[in-house]
Amino acid sequence: MSTAPANTNIKETFAALVESDTQVTQLKSSPYAKTASLERVNTAKAALEANGFKVHVVNTRAEAFETLKNLIPKGASINNAHSTTLEEIGFITHIKGETEWDNVHAKIISEKDHGKQAELRRTLGSTVDYYLTSVAAITEDGHIAHGDLSGSKVGGVAFGAGKVVVVAGSNKIVRDEQEAWKRQEEHALPLESARVRIAYGLPASSITHYEVIRRASPFNGDRIQIIIVNEALGY
Repeated sequence: MSTAPANTNIKETFAALVESDTQVTQLKSSPYAKTASLERVNTAKAALEANGFKVHVVNTRAEAFETLKNLIPKGASINNAHSTTLEEIGFITHIKGETEWDNVHAKIISEKDHGKQAELRRTLGSTVDYYLTSVAAITEDGHIAHGDLSGSKVGGVAFGAGKVVVVAGSNKIVRDEQEAWKRQEEHALPLESARVRIAYGLPASSITHYEVIRRASPFNGDRIQIIIVNEALGY
């Protein structure tokens, strides 16, 4: 197994944010930042598979990196939502260099006109061969849930992209959809707000789009694959 590249954005990880931003310090001991038991991981995996998703369980972020890399065929177009999880497993660092894929995200952010960049996100960004992301929550009854400010992530995951690969630490596992929303609103959103204060100088983020996917598409059953990592990753 090759060595995964290092995360070059350490200051926006959970561990860094709860030390540097007083608005999220209280989340330092949050149960949503802790790895789930093997029993809960197996429960979620079985339920996801019963709902038609293809699931890979790995033990480390290095294994997650290799699994994700091996799921994407050579020459495929890829895009990614912002994901601290993808940064932590080294994948964002990896795709900033030369790869065997067509990295559409790099083309989008190279466009400095905001209007043109938004249009590229809507067209190129949402319709790639492989859309890479994480989620805010995976429920024990086999649903995935995530929020989004712009709508680009929801659009790509819901329908636009040919395939979707979700990478999530086991700390994202919750009991049900009600707790998924609780985790999104009370844990992920404050941390994402802390991140945007660093990244964009904005006071906070917000959840303007929220999506729950309960079952795989009956027309394209292998479209969404989920990699669960037995580590605490992301928000």
